[in-house]
Amino acid sequence: MKLIIQIPCYNEEQTLPVTLRDLPRELPGISSIEWLVIDDGSTDNTVQVARKNGVHHIVSNSKNLGLAKTFMKGLQTALELGADIIVNTDADNQYRGSCVKDLVAPIIAGNAEMVIGARPIFANTNFSFIKKILQSLGSWTVRLASNSNIPDAPSGFRAFSREAAIQLNVYNNYTYTLETIIQAGQKNIPMTWVPIEINEELRPSRLFKSIPSYILKSTTVIIRMFVVYRPFRFFMSLGMVILTLGLLLGMRFLYIYITGSGSGNVQSLILTGILIGVGFQTMLTAFVVDLISVNRKLLEELLRKSRSTPKDTHHTSKQR
Repeated sequence: MKLIIQIPCYNEEQTLPVTLRDLPRELPGISSIEWLVIDDGSTDNTVQVARKNGVHHIVSNSKNLGLAKTFMKGLQTALELGADIIVNTDADNQYRGSCVKDLVAPIIAGNAEMVIGARPIFANTNFSFIKKILQSLGSWTVRLASNSNIPDAPSGFRAFSREAAIQLNVYNNYTYTLETIIQAGQKNIPMTWVPIEINEELRPSRLFKSIPSYILKSTTVIIRMFVVYRPFRFFMSLGMVILTLGLLLGMRFLYIYITGSGSGNVQSLILTGILIGVGFQTMLTAFVVDLISVNRKLLEELLRKSRSTPKDTHHTSKQR
């Protein structure tokens, strides 16, 4: 069984050697372990450092495309290289390499197709109190959206079986962490989590730049995933809420009019008509987007089949 550990990198010449030294060279149930660095348009010596430290495979973006696209490029490359299991970790050595064996164990045992490494968030001295609260709140929201029990949704330390990696797609440009969990839940990909340990922080997080930015981007990802994977429920629920508000406002106007004091509430009647019209329109939209969703599923199935290339046709070059 072949394991590929992929490491998305952007200007990580200082931290990458530390991360690589911490990774395991052999594991029970794994016949071979290879490293894959995905260089996201680094302007420093990340690629040279990777080669110097014995990285087996290196692929590079021509410019900085962001973590989400870089992560997906890593998955696709690992599949082409014939990986049976893919582990994703960060180049800043946040996640302890010795925990890789715990991460892949459920997949080797056949108990899961996707495994998330859950950090001890409230015991983590690298996180501020506000960040701990936001991480927990975000994880709770993702659990609702994905119908899962993952306690640390933003964790980038995770393992995928080949079949799970084939099915995943990331649509946002911010991060893959929340989206892939929600997507796995909607696609019924078996997933679980394992507790992991973390190392001392070598540099500040580049994704968590500010609290408002984190909240806005994370909320956008979650809402977008609802729209993509539960479009009928999303638009039908939204339409029913708007329609109900319109009907309640209309009943209020009708009551006031019957009691003889409705002459000064024409604005309420206009708003009632608008809300009812928008509500009906939104509910009709639910049927349209549901048909679009069927086409998306068909396209994703075609993409899944195109990724399911027999292993004997995979690339085996050491540097790309």
